[in-house]
Amino acid sequence: VGSTLLRESGIDPAEMLVVPAPSAFSLAAARMGWAQQDTICLSVHGRAHETVVPHLHDGARILALSWDETSPKRIAELLVAYGMGHSRMTVLEAMGAKRERVRRVSAEGFALEDINPLNTLAIEVVAGPGARVIPLASGLDDRFFETDGTMTKRDVRAITLGSLSPRHGERLWDVGAGSGSVAIEWLLRHASLAATAIEPRADRLALIARNAASLGVPRLETVAGEAPAALVALPRPGAVFIGGGASVPGVIDACWQALPAGGRLVA
Repeated sequence: VGSTLLRESGIDPAEMLVVPAPSAFSLAAARMGWAQQDTICLSVHGRAHETVVPHLHDGARILALSWDETSPKRIAELLVAYGMGHSRMTVLEAMGAKRERVRRVSAEGFALEDINPLNTLAIEVVAGPGARVIPLASGLDDRFFETDGTMTKRDVRAITLGSLSPRHGERLWDVGAGSGSVAIEWLLRHASLAATAIEPRADRLALIARNAASLGVPRLETVAGEAPAALVALPRPGAVFIGGGASVPGVIDACWQALPAGGRLVA
């Protein structure tokens, strides 16, 4: 809350008194006996539940702040769908209150009811044979993506990501995004990164959104339109990938001029 006030109001930090209290993460780690610094801490409060997907690796320990009482079941369903139904889930409800409750269940056997809306979820991931694990390296297998045939293929995509060289907090423009594979892999590199996929076809925009959700980066922004006209009002990028439309007059020039010093353009 304090950081939100600072960001939105411009108040000088020296004019605020912030009194720290135990966080849901620290309370949950204490209840579980986990070292918080070795645990993945994330929030699905006000965010898509698919946000957990990139972190679903065998043996991972995850603490997730829930949106409400429906989050534990929805994440259990995700775990089952990704071949991780044996994962162990602990629902920690109303921690620190008189009505505090801790319940444990497997993802595939999830049947908890009457969950307190104020809950935090602890997950011990167990990936079964054939589980859909999103690798940490760039250059995902093409089978991870739904495509109509218009997609930057795996080897070229890996080289492209290396050349784009994502840096903390940067935004990518994926111009002529097709299946969205380059923008999605860009976002998978770090949670601070942003991306805008520019694509004129409505069916491909829907395809991009499905791919982004299934790979755990539903924050990918899409823009319907053709470059260079569609680029005019977009937030400034740190890097640009032109997957389609490079031969259209003005596209390369518009992308080049939008880049800051040190920006990268790959076509």
